Amino acid sequence: MKKMYFLLAFVCAGMLLLANTSRLSDGKYGLIVGTPQIKSISSLAFGPEGVLFIGDSKSGMIFAMDTKDAGATNSAPDVEIKNIDQKIASMLGTEVQNITIQDIAVNPLSKSIYCAVQHSDGTPVLFKITGDKIVAVSTKEVPFSSLALNNVPSEDAKDKRGNPIRVSAISDIGFADGKVLVSGLSGQEFNSTFRSIPFPFTDKQDQSTLEIYHAAHGKYETLAPIRTFTTAEISGKKYLVASYTCTPLVLFPLDELKPGTHVKGRTVAEMGSGNSPVDMVTMKKGGESFLMMANSSRPVFKVKYKSIETYQGSLTTPVEENFATAGVDFVSLPVTNVIQMDKLDDTRMILLQRRTNGNLDLWTSGERFL
Repeated sequence: MKKMYFLLAFVCAGMLLLANTSRLSDGKYGLIVGTPQIKSISSLAFGPEGVLFIGDSKSGMIFAMDTKDAGATNSAPDVEIKNIDQKIASMLGTEVQNITIQDIAVNPLSKSIYCAVQHSDGTPVLFKITGDKIVAVSTKEVPFSSLALNNVPSEDAKDKRGNPIRVSAISDIGFADGKVLVSGLSGQEFNSTFRSIPFPFTDKQDQSTLEIYHAAHGKYETLAPIRTFTTAEISGKKYLVASYTCTPLVLFPLDELKPGTHVKGRTVAEMGSGNSPVDMVTMKKGGESFLMMANSSRPVFKVKYKSIETYQGSLTTPVEENFATAGVDFVSLPVTNVIQMDKLDDTRMILLQRRTNGNLDLWTSGERFL
């Protein structure tokens, strides 16, 4: 127990304290040295030059932190760490049941893996994984900036089933074309919200509300958040490619996601109800691009972008049979129980998978999955 508190004190003593910002100097991207007041780590994504974006639903904020990990490599080794949850719990001096791995993100420059962990006492902790080496990342006295999101659900807000919704204020984040992209819920009439935030942060943040046709439910919906998304160019036009719980795949033209707009997406696939998408990435092989999606109750899906491009329709009628699929074809890979996933390079993914023997392993996929 003493070991745990010693390590937590060293790694993240500042996370639950008031920000102790020392404005020593304005650095690149407007980052200043201090201790960010991070209350939770809901989602991670990398921006330019090793800047890590941390989505914090509990505080309703986005943090940008310089990891000082901007050395580029083109030859990242495969990773295989068995029982990674046990190793991390041991580093924190606690039991494996007291931690939850919230997200992983690969630094596209260094190829190092960053892993967000939530301790059951409420403490968020960040780790860096390179090869088989796991090290804690200090968030004390680091260059950072932050932005409070507008219109997040109140801390005591609940859905019609009585579940708290503040936890979904930030459901996923990404970075594209100089902007931090944030999906989640708002406290407004149309809850499902997509935010586009210029970086470096200013006081500007664009917000659109979203609506989709959910064929598995047989109705249009605005209440559920995007669970995971990526961006892609399809037929020469840039899209937000998004998936929701239960499991519609929807396209939103990025040029229509303007401030204050309410945008209806085009549902191009229903991929089976009773499931929630976890992560999605875009991979390439032999000149062809693939959308790869990890799921809570289904295997990893592979969708050819060519199939999305050639599908001109939009699902607007119910899928009558339970758990049935419709729209764009996809392939279910022989990989199940993937809890987190990210892209290592064009042909390899990093997977956090619960094995059939109960172990939680972090490993690298190969080209054979494409």
